[in-house]
Amino acid sequence: MEKIYEIQRIKQIIQEVEGGEQYIIRSPQDGAQIPTSFIGEDDREVFFVMCLNTKNRVVAVHRCHIGGLNASIVVPREVFKSAILNNASSIIISHQHPSQDCKPSREDIDVTIHLVDCGRLLGIKVLDHLIVNASGDFFSLKERGYL
Repeated sequence: MEKIYEIQRIKQIIQEVEGGEQYIIRSPQDGAQIPTSFIGEDDREVFFVMCLNTKNRVVAVHRCHIGGLNASIVVPREVFKSAILNNASSIIISHQHPSQDCKPSREDIDVTIHLVDCGRLLGIKVLDHLIVNASGDFFSLKERGYL
């Protein structure tokens, strides 16, 4: 006889961030400030997700994937998990290059297109993909027409 398992609880650990300000994203510049402060100086590539409500207020952030010097494996299931658990209506994805160069690679563009398609299926809009660095420079794939 085969066993059937019922999910009783999915545990999400929430940690309050210093400052506690409410961030509302009105522009790519607004969006870039948050990941810059969290991952801008990291020595490995980190894929970061900001979950937004219907008013573009950031309700949660998530370090989704930590990679190596020049790559991070991005799995859509993991990217959208935090958005689903936080009832987000949209997300802004971000990552940094440890080289501090904000120019997107072909893989960055391909991942963005794939995540936009996945978000469309889930009803969670990908508003932008921002590549940031420690000095505050950023590249918005939306501003440059990739989204």
